[in-house]
Amino acid sequence: MLGVFLVAIGGAIGAVSRYLASNWMAARFGADFPLGTLLVNIIGCFIIGLFMAMTTERLSISPYWRLLIAVGFLGGLTTFSSFSYETLRLLQDADILRAFYNVGFNLLGGFFATWFGIIVSRLIW
Repeated sequence: MLGVFLVAIGGAIGAVSRYLASNWMAARFGADFPLGTLLVNIIGCFIIGLFMAMTTERLSISPYWRLLIAVGFLGGLTTFSSFSYETLRLLQDADILRAFYNVGFNLLGGFFATWFGIIVSRLIW
């Protein structure tokens, strides 16, 4: 039951973080392109790369930390469902170029951020 509680707490913190980041990005740069979703997806990919490399290659931690951070917080923070919906909305609005950019930036940015997180983890440990 502790695992469920930790996932719920981490998920709540991640979801609130996503909401705040998305609103901040929309207020700062406009809402024409889903920059908030892109931001949290890339940051979440970096954090999971960093965290999982550190906790599987360098540190011995309780599995409960993985539940809290990787499953809970990052599961609440990253937004593949939002990414999918926003991309479909761009396609429905016949905004093919922005839909293409959204897919490309999220995928390439996410892969790069995960790789970079692993590299940073190995450099600092």
